[in-house]
Amino acid sequence: MTTIAITPVLARIAPVGLAELIERAALQTRVDRKYLVPTEALPRLLEQLRPSARVLDIDGERTFRYESVYFDTPGLDSYHCAAYRRRRRFKVRTRTYLDSGQCWLEVKISGARGNITKHRLPYHVRDCGTVRPGRDFVDEALGRESLGPGADSALDPVLVTDYHRTTLLLPATNSRVTVDTALIWRASDSVLRLPGVAVVETKSTSAATPVDRLLWQEGLRPARISKYATGLAALRLDLPDAPWRRTLRRHFRAAAPARRGTASPLISATSPSPRTEQEASCA
Repeated sequence: MTTIAITPVLARIAPVGLAELIERAALQTRVDRKYLVPTEALPRLLEQLRPSARVLDIDGERTFRYESVYFDTPGLDSYHCAAYRRRRRFKVRTRTYLDSGQCWLEVKISGARGNITKHRLPYHVRDCGTVRPGRDFVDEALGRESLGPGADSALDPVLVTDYHRTTLLLPATNSRVTVDTALIWRASDSVLRLPGVAVVETKSTSAATPVDRLLWQEGLRPARISKYATGLAALRLDLPDAPWRRTLRRHFRAAAPARRGTASPLISATSPSPRTEQEASCA
């Protein structure tokens, strides 16, 4: 099932503009819960949410293309913090909103209590494959938390993810839900696609959202998945993968990575298309 399959139900959900979504549910510090949902279940799920949700609408579009480039040290410090379940850990990435041409450099920090704080810097799309122009920003964000590599440690592109995202606002709780489909991971000369599965993520200040409760009623529970760490573990069988082993076994191992030509670049050459308004501040 592609994103086209959920287009009819999305068209029946009341819209929300970007400015209102940010005002009501920016949630740069939040609790995230992720679920792996069969794509054929999405139309029914969205239909159940229709009376209580609003969908992000920009220029008549309700699904948007994302590309994220993840950076790590030569020793994969960021990855290993997650693999060994460090309570405080970090991720560094660029995120490009391909429908708007906007790009951000982001530092995500997971705190001891499970809260996630995101620091963001507007970035030039031509620099999406390097942290060099924003390295001071990265070091400052990590330094405030006494995390991450030293300023003299390299941060190189390790993994690229591509997907389509739909964002919902739940006005009753000022919480947010994202639905990611058409998921692709690229690392070195390997590509992994995850057909038939969507990542549904709830984002709230702390309490479970109505979407969490609805998914629980359907027998779905939060899954251990990180687009960076789980994707890299699926592509790199030499890496420790204990936190995501069940997820990998159930959803990733059957989707064997495809090899591609060694001349293929890690960073996609897809050209962003211009849009007068962009979804970049809705992370």
